[in-house]
Amino acid sequence: MARAARAPVRRAARAADVVTYSLRVATAKAEETRERILDAALSLFRQRGFDETTMRDIAAEAGVATGAAYYYFRSKEELVMAFYARTAEEAREVIPPLVTRSHDLGKRVRAIIDTQLKQFEEHRRLMVALVRIGIDPKHPLSPFGEETGDMRNASIDFFRAAIVDSKPPVPKDLAADLPRLLWLYQMGIILFWMFDESRGQRRTRALLDGTIDLVVRLIQISSLPMMGRLRKRLLAILRAVEE
Repeated sequence: MARAARAPVRRAARAADVVTYSLRVATAKAEETRERILDAALSLFRQRGFDETTMRDIAAEAGVATGAAYYYFRSKEELVMAFYARTAEEAREVIPPLVTRSHDLGKRVRAIIDTQLKQFEEHRRLMVALVRIGIDPKHPLSPFGEETGDMRNASIDFFRAAIVDSKPPVPKDLAADLPRLLWLYQMGIILFWMFDESRGQRRTRALLDGTIDLVVRLIQISSLPMMGRLRKRLLAILRAVEE
């Protein structure tokens, strides 16, 4: 009697297992399709350019129906946002171990920026096409916009980690603002790199070599007692501008 009573329970458990397995397979297949569409889009953006590529082109390259491409991504802009998210996720895995290799602030900052440039290296054509978007902070894809805020803050956090126990040490009153300033410095480097047509972007490397050393020296100078008043005045101006 008890055995008969347990039979429906076992059948229900098996049915639940089947449903769970089916959902897991369907989710994995959907994620694979989504990644394939994104890879196809990035490949076409590199080959043809962002403006010249259509969603129909992307669907054909990915081997899916156009409607399926629109199911996963409503526009090319959503594909770019997915590219941003993928890059940010990769950076979260790669950059922290690089930062902990040295206490030298210059080496830490260089490691962060070098990693970001390497991530974007094969996507320079896409990045150049998006410059006009980046200028408008109200555009969803702008690195200065609200929609990209989480990724921007994650990038700023890399620099926040870089200044912890660094050499030279960072003045306490500068520590809160410096990560954002370093991120803005990185954005300037990336912008220069986008339009650097020298072989292997040699000019960008030269710019990095010289300016990182300069940035570190300025931080050292700012920590001198005689620079305290000037440092506070500069920080007050920066905070007023942000507000």
